[in-house]
Amino acid sequence: MKKGEIREGIIKKAEFPNKGMVETEEGEKVIVKNGIPGQRVRFRVQKKRKGKCEGQILELLEKSPLEQAEAACVHFGACGGCTYQNLAYPQQLHLKEEQIKELLTGAVIADGSGWFEGIKASPVQFEYRNKMEFSFGDAYKDGPLALGMHKRGSFYDIVTVDQCRITDDDYNRILKETLDYFSREEVSYFKKNSHIGYLRHLLVRKAAKTGEILVGLVTTTQSCGRKEEAVLLDGFRDLLLGLKLQGKIAGIVHIKNDRVADAVINEGTQTLYGKDYIHEELLGLRFKISVFSFFQTNSLGAEVLYETVRDYIGSTQSGADGVVYDLYSGTGTIAQMMAPAARRVIGVEIVEEAVLAARENAQRNGLNNCTFLAGDVLKVLDTIDTTEEKPDIIILDPPREGVHPKALERILGYGVETMVYISCKPTSLVRDLEMIQEKGYRVMRACCVDLFPGVYHVESIVLLSKLHAK
Repeated sequence: MKKGEIREGIIKKAEFPNKGMVETEEGEKVIVKNGIPGQRVRFRVQKKRKGKCEGQILELLEKSPLEQAEAACVHFGACGGCTYQNLAYPQQLHLKEEQIKELLTGAVIADGSGWFEGIKASPVQFEYRNKMEFSFGDAYKDGPLALGMHKRGSFYDIVTVDQCRITDDDYNRILKETLDYFSREEVSYFKKNSHIGYLRHLLVRKAAKTGEILVGLVTTTQSCGRKEEAVLLDGFRDLLLGLKLQGKIAGIVHIKNDRVADAVINEGTQTLYGKDYIHEELLGLRFKISVFSFFQTNSLGAEVLYETVRDYIGSTQSGADGVVYDLYSGTGTIAQMMAPAARRVIGVEIVEEAVLAARENAQRNGLNNCTFLAGDVLKVLDTIDTTEEKPDIIILDPPREGVHPKALERILGYGVETMVYISCKPTSLVRDLEMIQEKGYRVMRACCVDLFPGVYHVESIVLLSKLHAK
């Protein structure tokens, strides 16, 4: 098998993250993205290194027996957002569970069997997203304005996803009307090559419990075309406020971003209407969420996740009235879930805006035993007086890249009896488990929670104990 060759084969299995293992009739193997076990595909060999091959699927020749006759979403295949909309939900769960189980089994040292407890489903399969980030662009070079998600496998082309299934009709209506408005006004979008244009992104957040909606329009500071910017933005605001929606628009903001990178970066925010935040409720607590706040994108699924964390900690012998460290705490959701059962909770988060939101949320929820500190975990831990606030339990919920080795070494130095590690990227979890287990911890329980139906991502939770380590 050589680079550039076009071959055919059957995907025998799928491994995280979204890697299909194709086997040809000659017994050769190649890794491809976006495949389902059982599919027969035509692919092009893209890389060959140290005997391993990677390829790109060119054509689906035969469907897998696992697939549905029709995908659940009309945009599936063209849109790069979802990978499993062609599978029934039980099949999605099974596929994710098997992938995580295989990853963890190869890395976990456990006392006995039964430590892996499978996967917990999202309470809803569709319309679960509470945040979407849409991009302005075109569906093909020099085509009409589009607004939506990147086309699968493309850095430039945009698919207008006005019938998306993982969002509710309010998102789709806002997207469609926004696209129509700026198309009529002949407003340009920011081109990645020339760095010229006005429109960049549309952000929409909607709380599942309160129904509040926050809309953010991201643009450059360049010319917006034939109208003055203030007039154009007033028209956009009035358009949104005139829509008949299931929820209620609580705020509309204009965000300026002149950076070259294709990412939403706040270089100045103007409130066009209402407020620059919404409120969401989880397990009886209320949280303030701004445009840029980190918050789990599946509110109902997040409740399953946090209830599982509480259950894991409640099953230990560490005591319910101790000190809990919530590291990489974000806006403090987990810390506040643990606060009623702890003497004190200390959250550490590097994003200062998230820390300010966490403090405000804790005050709003009447939780006086929570302290939130801003800064890098490794540096902040050295400032805490452990004579008074030495942790009894540590909860880790790091970003996708996992815990920095130096920070992990510092965390393990506390020698707490119980740790809970929450991971949105199981390969990073597996890497960190190696160091954790070397320090005498053992995995007592583990499971995954599906916060992302239709997508290959999944949250993993591991309960680790030093008390029971051999």
